[in-house]
Amino acid sequence: MTGQEREVFQQAIDAWGADAQSLCLLEEMAELQDALCKYKRGRRTADDIAEEVADVGIMLDQAKLIFHIEEKVEAQRARKVARVEERLRNQ
Repeated sequence: MTGQEREVFQQAIDAWGADAQSLCLLEEMAELQDALCKYKRGRRTADDIAEEVADVGIMLDQAKLIFHIEEKVEAQRARKVARVEERLRNQ
């Protein structure tokens, strides 16, 4: 996330509280799940999916700030990407 995004997200956490923003993450993830299911039935578009992915991404960035886990998330991500690479090589 950019420095400006970090500042805005921290302001949101300060204004509305960590609990409310954590709940918002759950709501946004549910909306993405719903959009993906409806897409499979022809009732949503890729643009709808893009919007929901963006919403979830924003809330995930806020979760990183709330739980002070930015570096831990990056380390886990790198480890998991490497695992996918290894699985692809061994196919």
